[in-house]
Amino acid sequence: MEPRDVPLKTRRHGLGRWAREDLRYDLSASLVVFLVAMPLSLGIAVASDAPVTAGLIAAVVGGVVAGLLGGAPLQVSGPAAGLTIIVAGFVHEFGWAVTCAITVAAGLIQVVLGLSRVARVALAISPAVVHGMLAGIGVTIALAQLHVLLGGAPGTGAWENITQLPAQLLGLHTGDAVVGLFVLAVLLVWPLLPKRVRVVPAPLVAIVGATTTAWALSWDVARVDLPGSLLDSVHLPELPSGQWAAIALAVFTMTVIASVESLLSAVAVDKLKDRGRAADLDRELVGQGAANAVSGMLGGLPVTGVIVRSSTNVAAGARTRASAVLHGVWVLLFSLLLVALIEQVPMAALAGLLVYVGVKLVKANDVRAARRQSELVVYLTTVACVVFLDLLMGVLIGFALSVLLMLRRVVWAKLRVSHTPAGRWTVVVEGTLSFLSIPRLSRVLSQVPDGAPVTVELAVDFLDHATYEHLAMWRDQHEKTGGVVHVDEVSGVRGGMPRRSPGVVLPRWFAPWSSWQTTVPAQRHGDQVVSGVREYHRRSAPLLRDVFEGLSDGQEPQAMFLTCADSRIVPNVLTSSGPGDLFTVRNVGNLAPSDDDGVGASVHYAVEVLRVPAIVVCGHSGCGGMRALLDGAADTDDAVGRWLRAGVDSVRSFEAGHAVDPGGGSSEGDRLSMVNVAVQVASLERMPVVRDAVAEGRLKVLGMYFDIGGAHLSLLTRDRTTFADLPEGVDVLH
Repeated sequence: MEPRDVPLKTRRHGLGRWAREDLRYDLSASLVVFLVAMPLSLGIAVASDAPVTAGLIAAVVGGVVAGLLGGAPLQVSGPAAGLTIIVAGFVHEFGWAVTCAITVAAGLIQVVLGLSRVARVALAISPAVVHGMLAGIGVTIALAQLHVLLGGAPGTGAWENITQLPAQLLGLHTGDAVVGLFVLAVLLVWPLLPKRVRVVPAPLVAIVGATTTAWALSWDVARVDLPGSLLDSVHLPELPSGQWAAIALAVFTMTVIASVESLLSAVAVDKLKDRGRAADLDRELVGQGAANAVSGMLGGLPVTGVIVRSSTNVAAGARTRASAVLHGVWVLLFSLLLVALIEQVPMAALAGLLVYVGVKLVKANDVRAARRQSELVVYLTTVACVVFLDLLMGVLIGFALSVLLMLRRVVWAKLRVSHTPAGRWTVVVEGTLSFLSIPRLSRVLSQVPDGAPVTVELAVDFLDHATYEHLAMWRDQHEKTGGVVHVDEVSGVRGGMPRRSPGVVLPRWFAPWSSWQTTVPAQRHGDQVVSGVREYHRRSAPLLRDVFEGLSDGQEPQAMFLTCADSRIVPNVLTSSGPGDLFTVRNVGNLAPSDDDGVGASVHYAVEVLRVPAIVVCGHSGCGGMRALLDGAADTDDAVGRWLRAGVDSVRSFEAGHAVDPGGGSSEGDRLSMVNVAVQVASLERMPVVRDAVAEGRLKVLGMYFDIGGAHLSLLTRDRTTFADLPEGVDVLH
């Protein structure tokens, strides 16, 4: 959105000249985001073992710089909980000034990566790893800040924080504990209150309430200690005096984590928006890098896109990037003019806020999603490694595990064996069947008794030569014992030859029988139908059961589809539709005679009872009915001749030079088929029930022509003079 739906004359680069109505929404949204950002920025700085003012600097820079330069206009950037662990580690190892230099270097690398247009590579990381990383960070933050909430100091690691928690509970400081628990109580209860109350952000209410209570009761609690004004805290970073390998690793870690978190947040914000263009991720990475470089130069924390602030921004009605920029301006003004208020905030209040933020990073939806995608082990492993090792190791181990699981799915076939009471065995093989699966395949096949009839279903997308040879050898050996082996090649392995690479395989629910029923003897009439029904019950019915259950009480089709009885015309395939979408009427030649009760009854039922919004007449190339009309079949007195007399008007129009006739280049029968579509459309429009519905504006009559050889469908134009390709993005019904 640059900006959203604003006329071209109002658009400019950067901030642009915002439309007055947009600025009204952005101003109010920026104030809401500011109220959310202030306490979070302070708390994240405390959790990062950085100067408190570093969080405020990062909030200002993230809002203004990333807001101006980024490619996700509604994303709000600032200090993020996801970086607290690594920042605290860097501060402990290198000192704060060198950590600022690391932030600058990471930002410059982000700018280079964004200009190289490789931002989308970051999205290749499994969501289970990202969610596990955030959950591990949340657990680590919560464990550390629980000690601060109770009036103590956090340990150096998660295990130490866990083991020392009982002693901390026995020696808690009452004032700090009450303040921290008050903040937690407000944050937990606030979502349950009426919506008009929840307009005020919960973190603001909690921090202000705790601060006011502690001040009014004169409690002896630790408070935020600022070294001076925000401007006094600005200082240049320092270059390290050594440890260059460790510094390089630190820069790499910060670059990767900050980039991934920002880009995933930008994608999430796109899903929250109801309008506007998708985020430019490369530009967003440039904006984030510029913000990190500036923040590090000024002595601020690293900056990322923050989903909490961004979602608040969208929910508050922001329309352009002005909201993010203004929120940074409000943070700057508050920090310069109201320093005394910040110094009244109890540290335990910020600790309570951080405990809540940490717990919220562990999301039940993420756990369910990981379990649903069979990646729960990746999620849990990442969480454990982030908590008990460190962030980088946790991410690397989680990523490596996700890659291993992906490779296993690719090369690991699913094997099942079963048998009926009558002694008929079935072996099902799904997935990729390579030489790695031969030992397991051999064990499964060995369960089939000698001489037993067996069906081997190969639902595979790849079959290598070694496995093919193993299957062929087993089949020969089993048949020598008197057994019968039927190979059901679901995947399209034809002619006994293995597929050397994955290819396009038509799903059986619309693939011709000839493409997969290669073993059915031609003389056994009806076997194709029986095999097709059996395949439907085995594979399609479980997928469609819920659909048919929803249709069991009635139908609401969106169109009546009148087409030829030709077996090559499959309306649901041509229209990408499914059960319940089309009310289909078929006859030889797709004719619509006004004096035929069969067609008339179908039209009346479709228009008056089902109230379909469209009727489609679809002809096709190579139509036997049209060829018969040209050969004079309408003059005969048999059933076909009597029916085809309804197409005589089409022949007359064709001979008279109907405008739809394309002339040379097509066969005479195909040209007649096109003319016939136009004539039958006109015949339908003369039917009273159709004429009245069209006049009321609730029905359209369309003509289509299907070129079988080219697999191409074209639409009869409104002036009924030609067939044209269906226009992209145009609603032909309106």
